[in-house]
Amino acid sequence: MIMTLQKFGMAGISSTVSALILSTGILALVAMMVLPLPTFLLDTFFVSNILLSILVLMVALHAYRPLDFSSFPSLLLIATVLRLGLNVASTRIILGKGQEGPEAAGQVINAFGQFVIAGNYAVGIFVFVILVIINLVVITKGAGRVSEVSARFTLDAMPGKQMAIDADLNAGVLTNEEARERRAEISREADFYGAMDGASKFVKGDAVAGILILAINIIGGLIIGVTQHNLGIGQAAETYILLSVGDGLVAQIPSLMLAIATAIIVTRVSSTENMASHIGKQISLSRAWLPVSAVLLLMGLVPGMPNALFIFAAAISGTAGFMMRRKEKTIQTEVDEAEKIEDEIPEKKPDQIDLTDITDNSALSVQLGYGLIEMVDEDTGGPLINRITSIRKQVSKALGFVMPAVRVRDDMSLGANEYRIRVGQTIVGENIIYPNRKMAIPGDETKIKMSGIEVKDPSFNMDAVWVERHKESEAESNGYVVVEPESVLATHLSQIMYKFAADLIGQDDVQKLLDNLSQSSPSLVESVVPKLIPLHTLTGIICELLRERVPISDLRRILETLANMSGKSLSVTEIAEAMRPNLASLLIQQIAPLNQALPVITLSSDLEHMLISMSNQSADNSLLLDTNLAQRLIKSISQASEKSLADGRQSVLIVAPQIRRQLSTLLRQHIDDLFVFGFTELPDNRKINVIATISNDNDPQTEAEHQ
Repeated sequence: MIMTLQKFGMAGISSTVSALILSTGILALVAMMVLPLPTFLLDTFFVSNILLSILVLMVALHAYRPLDFSSFPSLLLIATVLRLGLNVASTRIILGKGQEGPEAAGQVINAFGQFVIAGNYAVGIFVFVILVIINLVVITKGAGRVSEVSARFTLDAMPGKQMAIDADLNAGVLTNEEARERRAEISREADFYGAMDGASKFVKGDAVAGILILAINIIGGLIIGVTQHNLGIGQAAETYILLSVGDGLVAQIPSLMLAIATAIIVTRVSSTENMASHIGKQISLSRAWLPVSAVLLLMGLVPGMPNALFIFAAAISGTAGFMMRRKEKTIQTEVDEAEKIEDEIPEKKPDQIDLTDITDNSALSVQLGYGLIEMVDEDTGGPLINRITSIRKQVSKALGFVMPAVRVRDDMSLGANEYRIRVGQTIVGENIIYPNRKMAIPGDETKIKMSGIEVKDPSFNMDAVWVERHKESEAESNGYVVVEPESVLATHLSQIMYKFAADLIGQDDVQKLLDNLSQSSPSLVESVVPKLIPLHTLTGIICELLRERVPISDLRRILETLANMSGKSLSVTEIAEAMRPNLASLLIQQIAPLNQALPVITLSSDLEHMLISMSNQSADNSLLLDTNLAQRLIKSISQASEKSLADGRQSVLIVAPQIRRQLSTLLRQHIDDLFVFGFTELPDNRKINVIATISNDNDPQTEAEHQ
């Protein structure tokens, strides 16, 4: 504990010191523009400016993706202000002490004036102008355009990316934490490109300011030298122009490096490698270097050319090409050997049939056509297995028991793009997906129809279209939600897991849950199972709860409720129904957060009394409804539920406890995603919002709020 406090204490101190240094540095930059600086301090700042620009350029080169250097816009602003502050300070010294000679403005400016441009101010002016043209016209203009386009497309694609995250979250592909991180990353990406769009203007303005400051220094120096210090035009020009050009070059070179860094950042494509490795890997092709060597060799043989230089370059290119060729052959040899080893594995005889060929004991399996095998191929980065693992984790967390492993295997009897989902030996779902396309689901505001393969989404039965991958951005900009093919299959599998959860748990699974609970509550487990209730009966009760997606995560409460019900002669179904009021809150909190009203659908008083009377008149309390009445009831409830889902809310049906189970059984055959609760199952602390009231002969009525 002490070490943890010390760790956080040190982190807090470090953060405070960093903030203090940054704020002090910015104040110093402002003060630099107002207060005169001694020459040694000006030299120090010039060197620091060059150091900072080189450092920023190196960090930009080694960033894997633009967001790895998300502080770049702010750092670019600070570097620009530093350079402009130095220009103001150096201008004050040049105009105030320039008559004293080249060393009056410090050693750095003098060095650039004497060494870099050899003391010739005419050469210096032309060099400065060329650097400004390179910076302003080529690099800065291009980087600004890229920043503008990137910011625009990033913001346009943001809603589609958010909806894709929501789809993956609903499918169980992502956890809440992962979805939160993805949303935060999308927000950071939009903020970064928006900031870069503005920050690129700093570089452009800095280049323009450099030209104006140079002109001011030259004109002002000539006027001050001639009028105040009685210097001749030639002497004043040589003195002040040399100092002004030296000062301009000192500022322009760091500015050029920052412009290059800006261009690198905005043109960087996200990768798992730095820029050098990324470029090096993609240009290391022997079939590219060998033709280059041949062309250089031909140019070296042309009379009048610098033959030795071209032949030397051809030799270097040829050597590089042969080295790359050797490396490519080595890699190909390794691949061939691996394939040979696979071919040498003894195959079964054509007439030999194993028991494994005709039996499959997996509780849950997915069969894929041969065109979908690449989705599970780890060598090609097939993402389906990871998605299925995430789904199992999500559904297991929601229902309270570990979902069985999903067996994925190919089936040559299926079509190329077909898949089939089985629970045990029973086929419970099948559809077609296209691995080389993406599914685009239209939103509420979608007006433009995309071309592609029109289908129904297998999970929600919504209209959708399989579009080509290069049309993803177009679909998102038109209001479609674009989903990966593996996400389509994963979402379908997630629904199957919820729907058939009761068939995926057995006595062995329940025993594991009891063994886990016995570590914290051994007496409770020992006193209930098997003394009060046998294991197979407990398993039956749990299956009844799971059929309506009631979580069994609170096994302690389930056993305590069973202990209180001991001595009563009830069937498994009746026991499960009697336990629901104690467990329904676990399901309700998954449907709607605690701080939000629960959307509910109710039955009118007349209709509910009629259904209760029908149930009481039946010998086994079942509901024997007239066909027309049943159809009207199902249609009205389905319409109200779909309207609620369209508004982004999951609704529930609230009825009298006497008819809850019978009505739930009837509706579950037609409306998969509707939950039916009895009045007694609603927690007292939950606020409800009645979104529709179903009557015998009328449409669902309007919403009203109740506490």
